[in-house]
Amino acid sequence: MADAAPPSKSRDLDKLLLRPGNLVGPTFDPGVQLRDDLQEYARVLVVGAGGLGCELLKDLALSGFKNLEVIDMDRIEVTNLNRQFLFRLEDVGKPKAEVAAKRVMERVSGVNIVPHFCRIEDKDIEFYNDFNIIALGLDSIEARSYINAVACSFLEYDSDDNPREETMKPMVDGGTEGFKGHARVIVPGVTPCFECTIWLFPPQVKFPLCTLAETPRNAAHCIEYAHLIKWDEVHSGQAFDPDNPDHMKWVYDEAVKRAELFGIPGVTYSLTQGVVKNIIPAIASTNAIISAACTLETLKIASGCSKTLSNYLTYNGVEGLHTKVTEFVKDKDCLVCAPGVLIELDTTVTLKKFIDMLEEDPKVLMTKASITYHGKNLYMQAPPVLEEMTRSNLELPLYDLMDKIPKDVLHATGTINKDDKKSSGLRKLRVVFKGIDGVADMDVAGGA
Repeated sequence: MADAAPPSKSRDLDKLLLRPGNLVGPTFDPGVQLRDDLQEYARVLVVGAGGLGCELLKDLALSGFKNLEVIDMDRIEVTNLNRQFLFRLEDVGKPKAEVAAKRVMERVSGVNIVPHFCRIEDKDIEFYNDFNIIALGLDSIEARSYINAVACSFLEYDSDDNPREETMKPMVDGGTEGFKGHARVIVPGVTPCFECTIWLFPPQVKFPLCTLAETPRNAAHCIEYAHLIKWDEVHSGQAFDPDNPDHMKWVYDEAVKRAELFGIPGVTYSLTQGVVKNIIPAIASTNAIISAACTLETLKIASGCSKTLSNYLTYNGVEGLHTKVTEFVKDKDCLVCAPGVLIELDTTVTLKKFIDMLEEDPKVLMTKASITYHGKNLYMQAPPVLEEMTRSNLELPLYDLMDKIPKDVLHATGTINKDDKKSSGLRKLRVVFKGIDGVADMDVAGGA
């Protein structure tokens, strides 16, 4: 029987956590202790403080999670205010993460939210390992891929290539596009990870350069002309920064001139942001629905009060209302959540040579790699102080740096070159040293 519970502000939450049920998880133990442990020990990281992120922070705080952190690199813009309800006009220009954390803590007593105003890549990998669950409220495929790779990097496999449960870092991912949205549960090693189902996302729309330069037909053509062609002509050698308001304003002004020249209407600043940054239109009600689904799944994972979603929920409110749950299958050969890319090496290979090999390995294709081993930095490309501290390791044999262990896992972080696109990424590498007693010959991945 459930423990007798004193009156609680979280009456509805108590109905889930203090009573047994027929659809609960195998480890569910209802009672006051579970509710108290959830509030005291469960740590959740919310990635993104935009339309969906604001809803997630609010919902998680109201669902009994007291230890939250949020990370976002953006500042508040006027165009955010119609749907990102935690922000006010006086907040324009301030970091989203800081304002969102402050507003939720003002509304929900007892919750502690730590904001991080930075890029997700700026945080050390171990930062993400401190959380029990990671909730994603992102609008970028690249950002999702990065967090997915980080979470999967903590996953370890036993000698039979079965995932070890204590190393799994669950993620709950939400996304919206107008009146459509999705919520999914990712348990590395058990469910498909983001990379396993990357094909679910449609390819980004691209315009032929000849059309942009010679025969623009709509507002988006004028904006991309200013972004892709005019910017390089005027600012030779200076990279365009989509998060720099001055850069975005310049593109908007040039797009307006281009549109006037060809008699094309419809160029606005918000459309310029949407085209350049590939921003997907968002609606507040869709964000609220998807956030509710993600928060419920987070609560299920943390408490076991019900079986989790299996494993992909789609929502469509364009005409009427339609929801569907699809169970996707894990890719056993996934480069991110599978046991890792196998690389066989001689014991004499230095760390520098190993890093160079990663650029040519067809399964890795990583440049400017930083290497960590069981949380220890073997070599870091940045910041300069860490690069200098680890530089001496470059000429040492990797076998020695890995404590002469015949086979183990390394993590490499760097720039991945895939399909002529560069993006930040992380890869799990299963390194096996040849000629060591007890290590059987394996297929070489990387041509060592």
